[in-house]
Amino acid sequence: MTEATGNTGILDAHGERAANLQTFYVYEAPVRLWHWVNALAIVVLALTGFFIASPLPSTPGEASANFLMGYIRFAHFAAGYVLVIGLLGRIYWAFVGNPYARQVFTLPLWDRKWVWGVFYELRWYLFLVRRPQKYIGHNPLAHVSMFFFLLLLTFMIVTGFALYSEGAGRDSWQYRLFGWVFSIWPNSQDVHTWHHLGMWGVVLFVIVHVYAAVREDIMSRQSLISSMISGERTFRDSDG
Repeated sequence: MTEATGNTGILDAHGERAANLQTFYVYEAPVRLWHWVNALAIVVLALTGFFIASPLPSTPGEASANFLMGYIRFAHFAAGYVLVIGLLGRIYWAFVGNPYARQVFTLPLWDRKWVWGVFYELRWYLFLVRRPQKYIGHNPLAHVSMFFFLLLLTFMIVTGFALYSEGAGRDSWQYRLFGWVFSIWPNSQDVHTWHHLGMWGVVLFVIVHVYAAVREDIMSRQSLISSMISGERTFRDSDG
């Protein structure tokens, strides 16, 4: 196999030219597992969170015979715990996995080549350049997006557990760890509002993320969607 040539040469996570191969093992099994479990948890959280914020109309019959909102809340809380455990596992794997496992946790703002790549990829997504650069891991713009998405997930976890602590009580571990949120927003409804807005931020990210993955798979001649199944990134041709 040969390395891509010209302006579309294959680059590693730091923008350096990669070895003379066109298929690279990038995403290890724990990273792929986290990606799909995280995606499922986000779907459950978004759907149940919507109905928690905008409850269904009252159902007929005795209240004791209807527990629909209770099930919705339980699914929301359970998915939240899955999200937290998955993120903790993902952070652990950033330390023990390959270099691409830790890529999204830092931004190399001091690297001029990486900064140039952010603006180049932005031009590529805006159809202002004809050919993309080829990166083994996340391209710089995707790198920035994933970094801020992890910050958004952290915000959702913190505010979510703060709201959960209201029901768990002041003597709960949830309140001891996350009760400080109410010193920032003393009004509980403000925390609800920010948490709800954060959900729409996550939904917007997912829409853009899926669009970008499908677009890159088609237009950049490199695998993205299948990479999160096999772990391998494949570059389909040598000239972009």
